[in-house]
Amino acid sequence: MTQTLHGTVVPSKPAVAKVSNGSRVDPIFRPNSVAVIGASNRVGTVGHDLFRNILFSGYTGTLYPVNPKAASIAGVHAYTNIGEIPDEIDLVLIMVPPIVVPQVLEDCGNKGVRGAVIVTAGFKEIGPEGAALEQQAIEVARRHGIALVGPNCLGVINTDADIMLNASFARRMPKHGNIAFLSQSGALCAGILDYARGRDVGFSKFISVGNKADVTEIDLLRYLANDDGTDVILMYLETLVDGRAFIELAREITGELAHRKPILAIKSGRTTQGAAAARSHTGALAGSDAVYDAIFAQAGILRVDTVEELFDFAVGFSRQPLPKGNRFAIVTNAGGPGIMATDAAIRHGLELAKLRPETLESLKAKLPPTANFSNPVDVIGDATCDRYTTALEAVLGDPNVDGLVVLLTPQSMTDIEAIARTIGEIAPTSKKPVLASFFGHVDVSAGVRILEQHNVPNYEFPENASRSLAAMCRYTQWLLRPRTKERHFEVDREAVTQIFAKARGEGRTFLPEAEALAVLKAYGFPLLQHALAKSEDEAAEWFQKIGAPVAMKIASPDVVHKLDVGGVLLNISTPEEARAGYNKITNGVKQKLPSARLFGVEIQAMAAKGVEVILGISKDPSFGHIIMFGLGGTYVEVLKDVSFRLVPIRELGAHNMIKSIRAAKVFDSFRGQPPADTEAIAECLERLSQLIVDFPEITELDINPLIVHAEGKGARVADVRIALAPDAHGP
Repeated sequence: MTQTLHGTVVPSKPAVAKVSNGSRVDPIFRPNSVAVIGASNRVGTVGHDLFRNILFSGYTGTLYPVNPKAASIAGVHAYTNIGEIPDEIDLVLIMVPPIVVPQVLEDCGNKGVRGAVIVTAGFKEIGPEGAALEQQAIEVARRHGIALVGPNCLGVINTDADIMLNASFARRMPKHGNIAFLSQSGALCAGILDYARGRDVGFSKFISVGNKADVTEIDLLRYLANDDGTDVILMYLETLVDGRAFIELAREITGELAHRKPILAIKSGRTTQGAAAARSHTGALAGSDAVYDAIFAQAGILRVDTVEELFDFAVGFSRQPLPKGNRFAIVTNAGGPGIMATDAAIRHGLELAKLRPETLESLKAKLPPTANFSNPVDVIGDATCDRYTTALEAVLGDPNVDGLVVLLTPQSMTDIEAIARTIGEIAPTSKKPVLASFFGHVDVSAGVRILEQHNVPNYEFPENASRSLAAMCRYTQWLLRPRTKERHFEVDREAVTQIFAKARGEGRTFLPEAEALAVLKAYGFPLLQHALAKSEDEAAEWFQKIGAPVAMKIASPDVVHKLDVGGVLLNISTPEEARAGYNKITNGVKQKLPSARLFGVEIQAMAAKGVEVILGISKDPSFGHIIMFGLGGTYVEVLKDVSFRLVPIRELGAHNMIKSIRAAKVFDSFRGQPPADTEAIAECLERLSQLIVDFPEITELDINPLIVHAEGKGARVADVRIALAPDAHGP
């Protein structure tokens, strides 16, 4: 069964993929012939189990065992090497010692093999020697045009009826379904297959990618995007080969294709960047796992934390239509579970539907007076099948309801199987998602089987059902999100080019504030009046021109954190204070950083009061440039209340960044204070995005703080840091 945005449910039928979808990994999933190199008769070995899995799983192609020491494997004539096989071979499974893998691949290339799965371990995962061996294998495979999965993997599975390929050493062939699973962990794959079997979940494709020496998650996503048998994609990821390409492809799959497919992902581990290696708040915070949350959301990927949650969501997506909105209803025969489901749903972003008067009247006419007629609808513990029928038909027929969670507790008078059949028969008529939670295990098991036969997902606990419906609603919101364009502002690119050329010519990668402010001025950022003083007399002169109060800050390409070395003075109110301040700052910095180059002291007007926020840029090794927004000041790394997006961002993306931080309410009107000028913040974020697109040699940038005034009053940059790549060569 598949789902569409408009709620159409297509009855289950065998899903047969195209003969070829033009992907380089076609030979891996749809081979006409397979050779198992390292097939074995020895029970308990990978070579034994994998060969038998292919042989006895119903594979529709031709299978050849290769073993120089055996006449036959499982009764099938064996060949000494692949060159002896008289027919063409599309796919090879390799289970030989790692040292001979490159030569085996060379033989396969000479044979014209187009796909290979290296199950053997002992490559880069064990260290430099294994990595060198893996590189040899990659070079051979690419020279011969062989698409290579692995090494160090469980294998691949295709359950399509016209293929039936279990090219893995999993214990059994999984049930056929419309869910594809891609994993970087082979050991996890084995557990997942067993877990899925217990939950009656089937797969279209199942792939263990191992070390990703050649075929990566990007190759596989491209294949699955065009696979007619796949409606939902599940992923377990530890690292990404090319984060930006992955996100761009995922965004296309989840939201732009004619056959859009939800992607659910578990991402373990953390980025390699750390706070100690960063010269800015943004660089430190961009090393956090929160980046993946934000960027996955930007691509429409639903990130989950556990395997249980992964499959909870997957069965909802794969078996039910998508909701049109986030208004949900509950029908239950017990008040407690109804409250639990309600709390979980609201906590995850759903809205309790307000039933129409006509619906309430229908319920009151047919349910006992002790029932609860408003949402959640409680049909009471002694409810029989007819009460559930009344409640389901009335609630699902209400246009205010976008989705339904049906709860049942196994009480002595409850006809569990009849109620399950009723749910299964009524649910598809509404074209709305219906998720069930038959609360229990033993007594409800027969009813659960009936629900599964009708493609109604059942969850052991009410909260799981609500959370899954909420995930489906989030995906609908992603699909229906308004689209805005990337805005382009009139800027002075030449001025920035000259500033960066000067810095590179002097061997500098960090810009002093005067230069950094000049960069922002060229891109139209709202700046406070400022000037660079190179002596105490100039400090006094500039003070008189700018007017009290002013801030004074050290100007040096070698001082990143000015406060740490006493390089900042605030609220200077007289020329004399300006003179004294100049000497205090320069002398203090010279004592703490004797080798620092001092350009002078920046004199800057003090901004009027407002909300302090931070805007920043960091360059991630996988994703490229990431833009950050959050509350500003010195505690930004402590509070970590920030949001991220990939550059470039659009107008809507800028506003979503502002709304998504926990403290977003500080920008609203409260206690007599006017709302903050969020339009000014959004424009600054967009201008910053344009700056980075034009000058990708910027590796880190902090505007901290940007002081935001009342709505319509704009914002002002109070401080900025810019760091360049040491080998930058211009835009």
